[in-house]
Amino acid sequence: MRSEITAASGPRLLCDQAEQWLPIREVARQTGVNPVTLRAWERRYGLIVPQRTAKGHRLYNHEHVQRILNILIWLNRGVSASQVKALLQSPPLVFVQSQASDWLPLRQKLMHSVGELDEGRLDESVNQAMALYPPTTLCEHLLIPLMADLELRWQGQFGMQMERVFFHSWLRSKLGARIYYNNRQLTGAPLLLINHSDLPLDPQLWLIAWLVSSSGCPVEVFDWPLPVGELALAIDRLAARAVLLSASKALDPIQLGRLLKGIDCPKLLCGSAVIIHKAELRKHLAAIAGLHLREDLLSAYQCLQQLKLLQTQLI
Repeated sequence: MRSEITAASGPRLLCDQAEQWLPIREVARQTGVNPVTLRAWERRYGLIVPQRTAKGHRLYNHEHVQRILNILIWLNRGVSASQVKALLQSPPLVFVQSQASDWLPLRQKLMHSVGELDEGRLDESVNQAMALYPPTTLCEHLLIPLMADLELRWQGQFGMQMERVFFHSWLRSKLGARIYYNNRQLTGAPLLLINHSDLPLDPQLWLIAWLVSSSGCPVEVFDWPLPVGELALAIDRLAARAVLLSASKALDPIQLGRLLKGIDCPKLLCGSAVIIHKAELRKHLAAIAGLHLREDLLSAYQCLQQLKLLQTQLI
């Protein structure tokens, strides 16, 4: 059987249906790159040129999917989207040292917007970046370095608390809206993420929540610690597939052990507390089954992937 589709910039073609053509939603599921980003790559840089149906719907084949994965390899090495097309002909295993300046102008622009409390420009710049890069790339090369730069600037500076509250409030609102939208598209047991630092507006928590929900796993975010006993109650009522505690400050490993005692689902603790208390945590929590310790949010995200806890379940 044959079907009519059109090339993105060419005449109508007759293609055998034996070749598997995928809609943009399925390609997004397979690659982790959302449809908005795929369309932006096509329009702005010509990185992907899908086929089109007679009604204009985009269709992709195996070669398109492989090309998208190769694009991600370069983006995850820090190469900007505008430079990727020229590099796609290079062997994907050849490492190209990214220039630190690739992301620097955008970080400086965002820092200026934060300093001016300019929510409109901050939002516009981040929206443009989100349309071009997958969440993991943005976290690794833009948002995490940006937060580190801001923390350095905020040391002892008059007005630092004002800027911090502005930026963290904006970030939670921005990512919270995307998490809410992602959750509405997903089914299945959520991952429970808890701010265990007693630190208002923990940005690390919201970044990893965004990464997880963008990977196809629904999330439930508690932006405040839970007392002993209530964590188990929350896990039970939510039927949570796992629990992740983000701890950016020093904590009491013994009390943490009491909190996690009897929790049967996979458990992960990440953040600066793991670095601060590494020896103590391994000593006091060694007997707790299913507990994983990670020092930063990206390694925590990778741990969740390795445990196969992030599965796409589209409605």
